Amino acid sequence: MTDTSTPDHANRTALVLFSGGQDSATCLAWALQRHARVETVGFDYGQRHHVEMTARERVRSGLAASFPQWGDRLGEDFVIDLAGYGAIADSALTADRAIEMQANGLPSTFVPGRNLVFLTVASALAYRRGHTVLVGGMCETDFSGYPDCRRDTIDAMQTALGLGLDSPVEIATPLMHLDKAATWALAHQLGGDALTALIEEDSHTCYRGERGQRHDWGYGCGDCPACELRARGHAAWKASVPA
Repeated sequence: MTDTSTPDHANRTALVLFSGGQDSATCLAWALQRHARVETVGFDYGQRHHVEMTARERVRSGLAASFPQWGDRLGEDFVIDLAGYGAIADSALTADRAIEMQANGLPSTFVPGRNLVFLTVASALAYRRGHTVLVGGMCETDFSGYPDCRRDTIDAMQTALGLGLDSPVEIATPLMHLDKAATWALAHQLGGDALTALIEEDSHTCYRGERGQRHDWGYGCGDCPACELRARGHAAWKASVPA
């Protein structure tokens, strides 16, 4: 297990945007390794895969139990009700619609402005809680094509939030330039077999909210974009590990 702490980060606290999925679980471990105190925030926006809200609780408790050094740093969890926003931002993630590519080149699972809303709300919570770092699992390397996952978007939000709050805001995106195989590898680097097993068993990524079938990479329908990315990355990571 690699210690990635630095004196600068070791004395700072962070708020992790935590959905309960593979990416945010890895980001939570990353933040706990680096920061003295870490809190989490989740968003209930009427998502079809609402089961992720239960996954959040399992992952948090599992991290605290399996990694006492992280458990000591893990603070409060907050859940924000954004059901009104979810209704406005109607998509295949918030309504019973087909998961498919649209004429504009974006998948029907794209929730317009989701990360912009999440970061804005999280920044207000972080401001009140005294955090100067927001941590998110956005990635532009191996993802579903959402424009609000790109680092350019995050940089613009970081600037806007800092100006709007008149206080420095850092938005850390440790997965931004990693593919899914590298994300699995990072989780293993941070917490070994115990962390990757926890992510496989307890996190949730499937857009359809399926928890019936257990695959090598975890639970899910197996054919939505989120499952396909997770499965492909898991297989590539496993293939790269020496026997």
